[in-house]
Amino acid sequence: MLLSILLQTEAITENTLQAVENVIPHEEKLNLWSLLFASGTIGITIPLIIFMGIIIYIFVERYLTLKNVLRDDSVFMNNIRDFIINDRLDSATSLCKNTNTPLARMIEKGLSRLGKPLNDINEAINNTGQLEVARLEKGLNLMATLASLSPMLGFLGTVAGMIVAFHSMANSGNNLEIADLASGIYTALITTASGLVVGIFGYLFYNILVARVSRVVVLLEGKATEFMDLLHEPVK
Repeated sequence: MLLSILLQTEAITENTLQAVENVIPHEEKLNLWSLLFASGTIGITIPLIIFMGIIIYIFVERYLTLKNVLRDDSVFMNNIRDFIINDRLDSATSLCKNTNTPLARMIEKGLSRLGKPLNDINEAINNTGQLEVARLEKGLNLMATLASLSPMLGFLGTVAGMIVAFHSMANSGNNLEIADLASGIYTALITTASGLVVGIFGYLFYNILVARVSRVVVLLEGKATEFMDLLHEPVK
C-alpha cells in the first residue's frame, strides 16, 4: 500500500514539473551571427561587413607600403653622396632609377635639374615629394568616408527596425505580444552596434595611417634638405 502511494506521488511530481517546464519559457541565448543576419537587418549588416572588409584591406596594404618607405635609407643616401662628390652623376641617376622608393624619385628629379638655380632644384624636389605623398595617401579618404558612414548606416537600420516594430504594435490591437516587440527592438539595435564597431576600427586604422604618413613627410623633407646640402659641397 505504501509503495503504491509513493509511486503515485512520484508520478504526480514528474507531471507537475513537466507542466511547469512547458509553461515557463526557456531563455534563448543571444547569437551574434544570427542577429547580424536576422530578417530585417541583413540589408544593413551586409554593407557594414563589406565596409569593414574594405577598411581592413586598405589598412593592411597602406601599412605595409608605408613601412617600406620608412625603412632606413642611409646606404642609399651615402651612395648618392659619394657619386655627387666624385662627379659621377650618371651613376647617381642610375641608382635612383633602380630604386623604387619615393625618396629615390625625388632625388632623381633633383639630379635632372642640376645646372639650374638651387631654388628651381629645390622646388622640383618639393613638387615631386608632394606627388609621392599623395600616392601614399591613396585610399585614406575612402577609409575615412566608410568610417563616417558606418555608424549612420547602423543607426538608419535601427530606426527602420523601430518603425517596423511600432507599426506592428499599432496594428496588433489586443493581440500584442511583448516578446515579439522586444525581439524586434533588440534585433534592430544590433545594426547600431555593428555600425559603431566598424566606425571605431575605421577611425583607429585611419589615424594610424595618417600618423605614419606624417612620419614619411618629415623623413622626405629631411632627406631633401640633405640632398640640397650635398650640392653645396665641392666637387673632387
